[in-house]
Amino acid sequence: MNAMSSVQQQIDTMQQGNCMANLQAAANAMANSQQQNSNAMVNMYPGNAVAGNAVIGRHPLNAMLNMQNLIKGGRSMFMSLDDNVMMRQVYDTHTPDGRAINVKPLFLIVEDIMASSNMSLPLDAANSHGSQMDEKTHQADAVTMLETLSRLIDLISCEISIKCLSGSDGHVNTVSILQMVSNYPWDAKLGLVLAAFAFSYGEFWLLAQLYSSNQLARSMAILKLVPLIMEHSGTFRRRFDALDSLLGSVMDLTRAIIALEELPSMYIAKDVPPLSTAMESVPTAVYWSIRSLIACATFITYLTIMGHEYMLTELSWELSTLDQRIKQIHEHFKKSLDICYQHIDEKMRAAAYESLRHLFDMNHVDNMKVLRSLIYPRDDIQPLVEGSSKRRVHLDVLRRKNVLLLISGLDISADELSILEQIYSESRMHGTKMESLYELVWIPIVDLSHVLNYRMQKHTSTLPEDHSLHSSNSKTMSQFPSKNMMDPKSSSAIFRQHWTDPMQKRFDELTSTMPWYSVYHPSIIDQAVVRLVKERWHFRRRPILVVLDPQGKELSRNSLHMIWIWGTAAFPFTSSREESLWRGETWRLELLVSGMDPVIYNNWVNEGKFIILYGGEDIEWIRRFTNTARAVAQAAGVQLEMAYVGKSTKREMVRKSMATITVEKLSYCWQDPTMIWFFWARLESMLFSKIQVKKTDDQLDPLMKEIKKLLSYDKSGSWALLCKGSDIVASGHAQTVLSAFSEYDSWKENVPLRGFDVAFKEYHDKLHVANMPCCRFEFLTTAGRIPDAMTCPECLGHMEKYSTFLCCHDVNALLLPY
Repeated sequence: MNAMSSVQQQIDTMQQGNCMANLQAAANAMANSQQQNSNAMVNMYPGNAVAGNAVIGRHPLNAMLNMQNLIKGGRSMFMSLDDNVMMRQVYDTHTPDGRAINVKPLFLIVEDIMASSNMSLPLDAANSHGSQMDEKTHQADAVTMLETLSRLIDLISCEISIKCLSGSDGHVNTVSILQMVSNYPWDAKLGLVLAAFAFSYGEFWLLAQLYSSNQLARSMAILKLVPLIMEHSGTFRRRFDALDSLLGSVMDLTRAIIALEELPSMYIAKDVPPLSTAMESVPTAVYWSIRSLIACATFITYLTIMGHEYMLTELSWELSTLDQRIKQIHEHFKKSLDICYQHIDEKMRAAAYESLRHLFDMNHVDNMKVLRSLIYPRDDIQPLVEGSSKRRVHLDVLRRKNVLLLISGLDISADELSILEQIYSESRMHGTKMESLYELVWIPIVDLSHVLNYRMQKHTSTLPEDHSLHSSNSKTMSQFPSKNMMDPKSSSAIFRQHWTDPMQKRFDELTSTMPWYSVYHPSIIDQAVVRLVKERWHFRRRPILVVLDPQGKELSRNSLHMIWIWGTAAFPFTSSREESLWRGETWRLELLVSGMDPVIYNNWVNEGKFIILYGGEDIEWIRRFTNTARAVAQAAGVQLEMAYVGKSTKREMVRKSMATITVEKLSYCWQDPTMIWFFWARLESMLFSKIQVKKTDDQLDPLMKEIKKLLSYDKSGSWALLCKGSDIVASGHAQTVLSAFSEYDSWKENVPLRGFDVAFKEYHDKLHVANMPCCRFEFLTTAGRIPDAMTCPECLGHMEKYSTFLCCHDVNALLLPY
């Protein structure tokens, strides 16, 4: 009876809310009286309640005697309860009065305690975590907050300890703890209880780590049986693993709840799906997390009171069961967060795009704001690589200069780069002023929109209504998942997943040859910029050249056409300059080949010779045509030169034709395939430039009509164009021009009277009218803006529009623009 009096005194002390030392004393008293008759104890203390088949004693000794039955019977009792009834009891404890706390600083302290509390963690490693905590930016906020919350946390800690000894059902204990934090939001409830648990849990592991080296710690550890527990740690390592696993799951789930609370309200509202759907699960998650913490505290309490011999297998099993449930809930929250992040990402990308778009409608002092928005907005790195020295530089090198943005993918062709490098180098030769007038910057585009859209589709399925939810395939989060994909670090992570070694090699090859500035890596280009480039500047895959003036104003959405046609003479590459240049042009040979080949322009044109440009890949037609034309010229007594300009497609076949022409000396031809590519790129640029200036396909423009004819002939097969000096006489497709030369006898009498050029044109025109082939144009979908409608250059009728899939089997010319 003296022993029981001692127990009663300790119980009275505990009920008054004193600290853990009193709990230890109570446990020691219970251990001394354990041999007493348990039935007599029940009769002496009538304040015992019966729940189901289990005795739930408010007296600690009764709890000790009946714990195993409670673990079995209490659990089955709870599982038989209706879930709705249980959750109503949980919700009844929630009476918020507007008070709120920032949970994250408190959680970071708990996280540090948990990271340092582990059986397998060495002492030096445990000590290292403390130094990391000192560097956390939230520490000052946590200290200020704890000045008002420390008493509540201490009360919760003591209450948890009492509940651990009470033997009450886990649900009853959890509801009781929830009533202590009834006035706080759900995330704050969990944060406070987690801090209270960490207070006692950290104390246990602090003694375990220090008792061998600190006398005070050793004495306190002996009272808690810590040396004995550590001595036999190997025998119940699996039970500690179950404890660690459950605590890790609770920590992961808490991170997810905090992440939900921290989602930016300007992009996602809590009362609107998908966040509102996710928030419905928070009370359930908080309930099971707190219940799990109480179970963990019970595990540690009975271990320290009874020692290693009193390890309840049922209690360890209960920890594992709770661990599975918490993991299941956490998987649901990860899926919910993914959906929310996708929603936020979509909103942020839309906002970033609108901000970029409106940036070009504003006036600026210089071009820095525009360039920073397009290339890189912060100052933590040097985002450009200088062309000649290959050193990293800041955007300031472009301040108040005309900037040409060369925008392309990694599939920009060697032909395009070769011609552009030639034009760029010529503009900087001989100390011209052009060098100080503009700078060229390559912006490599890697479009991740298909990746982002896939992730959106993958995670935007309807959320299950069951709060326990099924698991997803995402990995366990070890950090706060508070970064969405618009965050540069997160975007870089997504980028790295799709950036391959061959892509890096290709990027390095391109930048190594570029004499102008280039972005140091494609990953720094925001996806909002990619969208702007596609939607505002109509970039697909073919390169474009956007021109910005010294104030960042957009002068041209694509001046590459102007560069191909006129080179740097088109500076400052404005629309008005483009219109002015076209007003000075006529349909003559200089427009087609000026600056490309000195042999044609400086020799043949200046000498007033007849000149034939011809193309196609049919080598038999080429033989017949060149031999026939040469024979006619000799018969007519005129000087005739011929030049083969190939074809816009079928690159390998063109190379074979060039080789045959050279070996058989059929005519003059360019030996560099890049020249042939440039000829057709310029011709196509003329068409796009004309449409860009006119804003439509002008069927009355004689230049437009002749340009379209040549492009149509190229798609139909072989063709030829006859010039006298720089004047273009006639052009036609394979059948009409060959027939005109073959039937020389039919018009040779007009040569002395009308001249060779006029006589040929008159006869060719008759043949052309009698045998007018279909006209067709082909525009790659990667070419950017494609005309909505076209008129036929022959009959001026409206052309029909088709969708065509084409493969020319040009294996060696993959990724090339023709």
